[in-house]
Formats: sequence, structure tokens, C-alpha cells
Amino acid sequence: MDPGVVDLSRLQFALTALYHFLFVPLTLGLSTMLVIMEAVYVMTNRRIWRTTTRFWGKIFGINFVLGVATGLTMEFQFGTNWSYFSHYVGDIFGAPLAIEGLMAFFLEATMVGLMFFGWDRLSKLGHLLVTCMVALGTNLSALWILVANGWMQNPVGAAFNPETMRMEVTDFGAVLFNPVAQAKFVHTVSAGYVCASVVVLGVSAFWLLKGRFVPVARRSMTVAAAFGLAASLSVVVLGDESGYALTDNQKMKLAAIEAVWHTEPGPSGLTLFGLPDTLTHSTRYKVEIPWVLGLIATRSLDGTVTGMSELVLKAQERIESGVIAYDAVQHLKVAPTDIAQRARFEAHRSDLGYALLLKRHIADPRAATPQQIEAAAWDTVPDVGLLFWSFRIMAFIGFAMIALFATAFVLCSLRKHTTSRRFLMLAVAALPLPWVAIELGWVVAELGRQPWAIEGVLPTFLATSSLSRAALWTTITGFTLIYGVLAVIEVRLILAAIRHGPEQPDDQPTETPVAATRPPGVIPTPA
Repeated sequence: MDPGVVDLSRLQFALTALYHFLFVPLTLGLSTMLVIMEAVYVMTNRRIWRTTTRFWGKIFGINFVLGVATGLTMEFQFGTNWSYFSHYVGDIFGAPLAIEGLMAFFLEATMVGLMFFGWDRLSKLGHLLVTCMVALGTNLSALWILVANGWMQNPVGAAFNPETMRMEVTDFGAVLFNPVAQAKFVHTVSAGYVCASVVVLGVSAFWLLKGRFVPVARRSMTVAAAFGLAASLSVVVLGDESGYALTDNQKMKLAAIEAVWHTEPGPSGLTLFGLPDTLTHSTRYKVEIPWVLGLIATRSLDGTVTGMSELVLKAQERIESGVIAYDAVQHLKVAPTDIAQRARFEAHRSDLGYALLLKRHIADPRAATPQQIEAAAWDTVPDVGLLFWSFRIMAFIGFAMIALFATAFVLCSLRKHTTSRRFLMLAVAALPLPWVAIELGWVVAELGRQPWAIEGVLPTFLATSSLSRAALWTTITGFTLIYGVLAVIEVRLILAAIRHGPEQPDDQPTETPVAATRPPGVIPTPA
């Protein structure tokens, strides 16, 4: 396989995936916030809450359309750019995607139309139920997508069948209740809630600074402060649970994130700062908090985190075992009923994927030298520096979000959120931060799995289609141009909606914006 084709295929999928996930978190969060706002409207019968819900529903709709369009492109890539991946694991990976389309997307797409056009045709309770169905469909869609992705990280409930030469489902319940998938789902959804809360908070702050749409801005900020505080706290707690899941299922990813080169006596310390050195296999200028990593990763005071050097030795053993399984598979291709070879395969089947790592170095893994086996074992170490810093920036933003929403919650409780100009400016400036953290989270999740497309089963370099570099450059260029145009359209539409503001009768601007010299406690009133 041409390494350039592999790298370009990965680049294209990374670009489309990261671009798609610019829209997903806002869709996830806004759908749930719409339920909260409309529920308040139904309970209080105050028209201002209907106006507030309809405005944020407009933002949701603009974002939803782009999310659907870019998501379809990603799914097509499994057939065009990753055909061997689809052939080898399609029976397992395709099932959650199919269920997502049949169950979640159809529900979501149908109810979205009713939500937008049913305000004057449905009862208040009926429309609230429709909005709830939109939120349910959105979250179910995320669930099934993350079940598929979680299986890539921790391929349970499936086994290689030497008769068909493919992976097949053995326990769909294990696929569905995969601990990695469940941890990823709740963590990802919570991050989406934070993202939407920051958007609502930031836009409301912008309006208050300009003295416009104050009734809607005040109520929107109150919802965002409470919902965002709960969501940001849950992101950190559930992120901790994701880290715990790595201890059993993705030891190498955890070791790379924390730059743990060698196993040390427990409890392991958490490195706040350091410069990972891949040449000396050490972390220079390390600043460490004792015990914390052991508590996070093992839930104990004496637990240890296995270092990358020891995991490489373990990978080397598994490669040698996998070569035996690979040899048995080659014999079974010729003589499928050979009982002795079938027994050899069954004894080493769990390590078959590790033998495939050797194909980067030699065509036939059975002919590999000890040096090639060692090189293949070191291939299992991902980019330590990138993971180390991506995770720390992401975590820093996560804690910053807690501080932001805690401040917003306190100010809203004291009814001072409309007069604190410094806080309002900070809320506007914080708008990009959730997306930075979320995209870095996916960098950690996906690059931390490398060199595997399916952890321990299928190396990434074997999963691609037989394409030319020219074809890939053409599609990458095309996607970049089209997505760039779509991004401009989306931003212009959302900014236009924000400038226009909510519909009458609650969209009249005030005469005076929030000024730096206004005495505390003086709240501008709508004109």
C-alpha cells in the first residue's frame, strides 16, 4: 500500500470529520435547551418564552442543515476511501450506522419539520412533545454513531471468521453496551450541551452589551448559566470516567496522553506540564501532582499505569503470537477442514491483528525478522507530544468553562448579569473555546488509537481503498472549497439571525447599551 494514499485518505477523513463536528455539538445542545425553554413557555404561558424558543430554534435549524449534509459525506467515505475497512468489519460497524439512520435520523428529520411549521397548527403540549422528539432523535443519533466509534476503540462482541475472512458479530449486546462507547456517548453529549450553552450565553451577552432584545437575552442567559454549569461539571466527571475506561481497554492511549514512558510504583502521579522526548523516551521539565493519575486511572492509591516501554514489549509478544494465527489462517485457506490448523488459530486468534502490523515492513509476516517485529511493536506508540498537549489544552478549557458558568450562575442569581460589562465581554470572547476543546478531544480519541483503524484488529494502513494520490488530492481540494463556501454561508446566516434578533413583539432595542460607567444595579429597560 502506497503510504501517500494512506496519509491522504486519513487527511481527507480528518478534514471532513472535524468539519462535521463543528455542527454536531451545537445541534445536540440546542435541541435539549429548546425543550427547556419551551417547557417554561407551556408551564407559564408567557409569550416571551415562545419568542425565545423560536429564535433559538432558528439557530438550531441553520446548524442542523449543515450537520446533515456534512454527515452524509462522511458515511460515503467508508465505501469510497476505506473499502477494505468496510469489507473487513462492515458486518459489525455498519449495523449501528443503519440503526442510526432508521431509528434516530428519520425521527429527527420528521419532527424537525413539525417543530418549525407547527407552532400555529399544534397545541402547546403537542408542539412541546414534537420538540422533545427532535431532542430525543438528536441524542439517539449521537448514541448509535458513538456505539460504532466505540467499537473501533474497543472491538468487543465480534470475532474473525477464517471461513469468510471477515469480522462477524458474536454478541450485539456487547457491542451496544461497550463501556468505551457508553463513556464516549455521555462525555460527547455533555460537551455538546456545554457548546450550546456557551453560544446562548455569548449571544445573550452581546445583545446586553448593545442594549438590544433585553427580555430575550436575560432569559436566555439565565437558562444557559444553569444548564451550562450542570453540563460543564458533568463533562469533567464523565471525562474522568472515560479515562478510567482507558485503563482496561486502551492502555497505550492512556500512557501516551500522560507521557508515561515506563511503569513506576503506584500510585502514579499526574503530569501537569512537561516536554515529552521521543528520542530518550522521557519527559523533560516534568511538573507532577502525586497520586492523582493513579486515582483517576485505577480508582486506588496503590494502582499503577503501565508505561509505553512495557506495553511495547507486550505488543512484541502479541505480534509473535499473531504470526502463528496468521500462518494458521493461510493453511485454512487451502484446507478449511484442517482440525490441527483450526486449533492453532483458535489458540492465537486474539493476536491476529498484531501480525498484520508487520505488513508495513514485509509482505509476508511469517518471514519477519526480530528487528522487524520490534519495529512493528514500536509502531503501536502514537504521537505522544500531540496527545499530551491536546489533552491538557482540552482539560484546561473544560475547567475554564466551569468557572465561566459558575460566575454566570451567581450573577444571574443576584440579578446582576445584565450590568457586569466585564463578564459580558468575557462571555462573548469565550464563544470559540468549546469548539477548540471538542476538536482537540477528537484528536486525542482518534490519533490516540493509531496505528489501528480497529484497535488490535485492523491497522489503518491496510484499511484504505486502492486509490491514486491524484484522485485523493482532487477530492480533498473539492471538499475544502465546498465546505469553505458552506461555512461562509452558515456563519452569515447565523450572524444575520443574531442581528435581526427575535420576532415581534419582543425585539425592540433599548436606547442605551450596557455602559462601563453605569452604576451597579441599574438595569436597562426595553424601549
